[in-house]
Amino acid sequence: MNERKLIIAIDGPAGAGKSTIAKKLARQLDYLFINTGAMYRAVALAALQRGFALDQVEVIGKLAQTVSIELTGTVDNTRVLLDGADVTEAIATPAVSEAASVVSAIPAVRRALVAQQQQLGRAGGVVMEGRDIGTQVFPNADVKIYLDASSIARAARRHTEDLSKGVNTGSLKDTQTEIEARDRRDKTRADSPLVMAADAIYLDSSALTIEEVVEGILQLVISQS
Repeated sequence: MNERKLIIAIDGPAGAGKSTIAKKLARQLDYLFINTGAMYRAVALAALQRGFALDQVEVIGKLAQTVSIELTGTVDNTRVLLDGADVTEAIATPAVSEAASVVSAIPAVRRALVAQQQQLGRAGGVVMEGRDIGTQVFPNADVKIYLDASSIARAARRHTEDLSKGVNTGSLKDTQTEIEARDRRDKTRADSPLVMAADAIYLDSSALTIEEVVEGILQLVISQS
């Protein structure tokens, strides 16, 4: 579709559909897909496995610099390896996701993982999704998208996804409360808070289908090619 390999940054809050959209884009463009959230969850899992308290900021910061995190497989079956062990399923639990929200606010953790993310995507031909891709990881990305949705729409998606996986996360209202708490943490943390880049395109996916969002972004990619 395009000759020049672009860097596509997709940011937004939890449950906005970033991973689903990014995967479909990467598949259609034959690009590398990088879920940066999985990297933060891997660090959170490593901390939990070692029995670290989440307020042990210095210890977890050093941990992020020493553990090995690899993303392998394909767009449709990305595997996450932590020190050589496949932890793809282990990092998908609500407990690890909640811990990752805390761990990701640690400056030393963000510095360590941002450096890895920049190394992975600097050659282009990548769709990278997270919360600070367009502002910190690749501020000069060719295409920047800020994908949003109402908290109730995001909660409904997350709740349905968890139920399909057999994960008991309580009621839909509980999920919405957790998502809104995550939003507050992400937007108010001191280091790399969740904000929309000044030159990003804002997309509210609350009332849009996945296909409509993907098609809209593809048109932006074509215009930049």
